[in-house]
Amino acid sequence: MLKVDIMRSLAYLFATSGATTLLTFVAHLPNDYQGVSMKSTSSSRHACFALVALFAIATTSWSQIRVVLHTDQGKDTVSRYIYGSFSEHLGHCIYGGYYVGEGNKAIPNTRGIRKDVVEALKKMRIPVLRWPGGCFADTYHWKDGVGPKNERPTMVNQWWGGVTEDNSFGTHEFMDLCEQLGTEPYISGNVGSGTVQELAQWVQYVNFAGTSPMSQLRARNGHEKPWHVQFWGLGNEAWGCGGNMKAEYYANIYRTYATFMPGGGGNGKLFRIASGANSDDFHWTEVLMHELGDMVEGLGLHFYSVIDWNNKGSATEFTEQQYFATLQQALRMEILVQKHSAIMDKYDPLKHVALCVDEWGGWYDVEPGTNGAFLFQQNTMRDAMIAGVTLNIFNNHCDRVRMANLAQTVNVLQAVVLTDGEKMIVTPTYHVMEMYAVHHDAVMLPVEVPLSPYMFGKDTLSAISVSASRDREGVTHVSLVNIDHRQSRDVLLDAKGMSWKSVSGRILASKAVQDHNTFAEPERVHPVVFKEFSREGDLLRVSLPPCAVVVLALQ
Repeated sequence: MLKVDIMRSLAYLFATSGATTLLTFVAHLPNDYQGVSMKSTSSSRHACFALVALFAIATTSWSQIRVVLHTDQGKDTVSRYIYGSFSEHLGHCIYGGYYVGEGNKAIPNTRGIRKDVVEALKKMRIPVLRWPGGCFADTYHWKDGVGPKNERPTMVNQWWGGVTEDNSFGTHEFMDLCEQLGTEPYISGNVGSGTVQELAQWVQYVNFAGTSPMSQLRARNGHEKPWHVQFWGLGNEAWGCGGNMKAEYYANIYRTYATFMPGGGGNGKLFRIASGANSDDFHWTEVLMHELGDMVEGLGLHFYSVIDWNNKGSATEFTEQQYFATLQQALRMEILVQKHSAIMDKYDPLKHVALCVDEWGGWYDVEPGTNGAFLFQQNTMRDAMIAGVTLNIFNNHCDRVRMANLAQTVNVLQAVVLTDGEKMIVTPTYHVMEMYAVHHDAVMLPVEVPLSPYMFGKDTLSAISVSASRDREGVTHVSLVNIDHRQSRDVLLDAKGMSWKSVSGRILASKAVQDHNTFAEPERVHPVVFKEFSREGDLLRVSLPPCAVVVLALQ
């Protein structure tokens, strides 16, 4: 017998798309769908169709998606660090993005750091910023980036275009940026081409308050007090550009570097993050959890929503098939988080080690006419959908996912800010991150979301993604995403254990999923007040338009 939630979902499909679509959908269900037997005989599947049709006719609410919010079961906290960002020495992320130089008279800046970018990102409330890479991290030697700028040696960025950098943006400039943003720094150390001593000295340079060669060097370079950086990555993508290592080899390398890293973060202890798996490399996670023991506080994970690494497609001119396939990839994050977390649970049942998804986002072909190595791409409502569903996944798994870093912040990949000389715009992804900031350090509230089929060809995704939390003031925030860019969806929100009196909301939506902001039209996509909801007894009916992100506040 089919479970009622699945029946409701199939009934909805029958009501909205008709019998042919329903039969096609049922025909492609796996034989064991969510624990429900779906044997592949034609007669049984047609019987299933008949049963669903009868259910649809007999049920008055078959066109509605009932989302149950358990407001009385919250126990885990949505770490604000889930909403972190990533800035690499890549293209115009640092130079021309954040940093324009102290002598720049055309672009307002504070000690060379752009004022407009800082003000925009402060509104987004970035809690942690990862730097200097990325692949760049394992070629970066930090001592080249401190001291008088006219004495700093140049370097060639071998990973991203072979450009020559003058090292004018180094440790002091990055720490200045973080202070201007009000964000915590996350420094990725060089394990690929650097030495144990080099990383140990960098930690001492940044964190040590007493007298030592490195703290004295820091003082001579203009900063007497330490910064107390807590978050440190030990290499980046050790399985690839960080050294092409095997998991077993990297585990030993990690243990060596971690042994000689002195303490001295803000709480007297460093938060060390190991270079984690590439997407579904579960063996990598297994080895690191088995070998690192109590020498690690966080385990990385990198995953990008890419259709085809050899043909990524345009960021703005894409078909429905490409849109669907990209969201299909983005929703894989749910399975990846579940499976990596299950491995971590075997070795760490009390969840002391955080899963840190320190690179994620959409990746497409660069914009026409730009340097292919600079990874500059536009940012559309498709990217807003990626951000919305991914952040909902992280929120709902906040017991294990306690840091994430969107790739990247300015002018690279799924950026939240784009610049062109003195001009600056924010992207649809920026708006999602800013809207979702209400979840920072709030108590996650479990949600039940039934399947709401969004189909393309033979494939099916669930159109509706939801997460919820309660903040320190007792306000419950619910973030809802409808990835279906053709059909609206009605959601009946059942807030169990809560008696709410008022509702307010904001929405990010646009006429086409390809819509984006440009320097000529910077406000084409932006959030507005949302009022398409009504009370029905103890339930809240929410009408979600196609391709939309909504955040509600219930009080």
